[in-house]
Amino acid sequence: MKNKQNDARAFITNWNKENAQVYYDVADQLWTNPELPMQEYSSSAALVKVLDEAGFDVDTGVAGMPTAFIASYGSGRPVIGINAEYDALPGLSQSLESLDKEPIVQGGPGHGCGHNLLGTAGVKAAIAVKNAMCEFDLSGTIRVIGAPAEELCLGKPYLGKAGYLDGYDAILDWHPDFANYINYDTCQSFFSAKFHFTGRTAHGNAPWNGRSALDAAMLQAHAVEMLREHIYPGNAPNATNTINYTFTTCGPEIANVVPDYTTAWYTGRFATTEEMLDGLERITKCARAGALATDTEVEREIITMTHHKIPNKVLAERLRANAFEFGLPRFTEEEQEKAKTIQRNLGVEEVGMHTDILPFEGGWSGLCDTSEYSWNAPYATAWIAMAPYNCGWHNWAVTRCSGDSMGKKALDAAAGAISLTALDILCEPDLIKGAKEEWEERMDGKSYESLLEENMTPPVELNQDTMEKYRQ
Repeated sequence: MKNKQNDARAFITNWNKENAQVYYDVADQLWTNPELPMQEYSSSAALVKVLDEAGFDVDTGVAGMPTAFIASYGSGRPVIGINAEYDALPGLSQSLESLDKEPIVQGGPGHGCGHNLLGTAGVKAAIAVKNAMCEFDLSGTIRVIGAPAEELCLGKPYLGKAGYLDGYDAILDWHPDFANYINYDTCQSFFSAKFHFTGRTAHGNAPWNGRSALDAAMLQAHAVEMLREHIYPGNAPNATNTINYTFTTCGPEIANVVPDYTTAWYTGRFATTEEMLDGLERITKCARAGALATDTEVEREIITMTHHKIPNKVLAERLRANAFEFGLPRFTEEEQEKAKTIQRNLGVEEVGMHTDILPFEGGWSGLCDTSEYSWNAPYATAWIAMAPYNCGWHNWAVTRCSGDSMGKKALDAAAGAISLTALDILCEPDLIKGAKEEWEERMDGKSYESLLEENMTPPVELNQDTMEKYRQ
């Protein structure tokens, strides 16, 4: 078996390198037509087309989300999931012709998180493994999990709620970044909720006849500000427990009318799921108190909730080793100069692209709804450099690099590391046995239960009106 595995590893490495251009074209197709969360119709279709042509059985529109899909090849165990995301961000349109901020379409969306690369690399990795399975008669199942709306932490919770995350032995992933690191890290739990207050209008010269919904929302906000002192602060600087809010509506747009409706939108990031649920309940009590004090009514609307991530050292260690073996991105002098120019224009130190890898450790990574995967199976992710070091994220510079050669080098490195790790899982029962033992120990008797309320359905029309303005 070991000789077969070594031959298959060589096959996968060569296949990834020989078939690069096909996937560059797919990534460019997604980059050229960026789509907002829940509106990724052309992006999802492009990835589905590639998988279908490669011989995968593709189930589209899963979990009530038109742009979600599950693509499967093979049968039996182990069952290996590979993540794919493809949503873009609002307002991050950027020209490839400029190394300074220059939108292609003012206000238009752009891939300022590199998901055009993320989704494409996941598909490429899955097809590489599928071809190796055919070539070397390997058994098992490979599934690509097409998850929309990651930027709003929506896709994975709804996939989990509908049962589409059940039955995996391992799930592999990557994400573009400004540095290289592959760790057994965790991330925070998250909620997004709206509080809808209703009152009664009245003329401003007789406000005692009204009941102000805005007053109620402002009282909630004041109570939450006082609440901050009494919420555990978390683990600074990367896992601080935070609460953010805004008023999305404030009632009639005239000062001379007592507002009869107001919506307050709250998001929260907490180190553990238990802390998140407690924080949400206390914020909800603040809303009820505001309504009680103003003789108004309030309804809570949960948009999404995610668990904190369960790390897996065994799986992460193998993914890291395979990233080294396949090769991390190596950038040319021209690419480094581009990066330094971008850094200069952003006002940060001109150090270029990151080419090393950070130490292997635990710690924390950015919040993401992929944490839902980790409650269903051992999960590991690689963070691969594709944008200038220390330039932040979700900005025009990331959009620019995700459409350039730096992004494509990260795509290659990620697909290589993921496909080699998936192959190892197929060939080494002890690898997944060790990863599962660690996962069960960390779960400590807990099991996955969706945090979403039973009657919740995906907000499939989210961003529809905005997206229509920018579709080509």
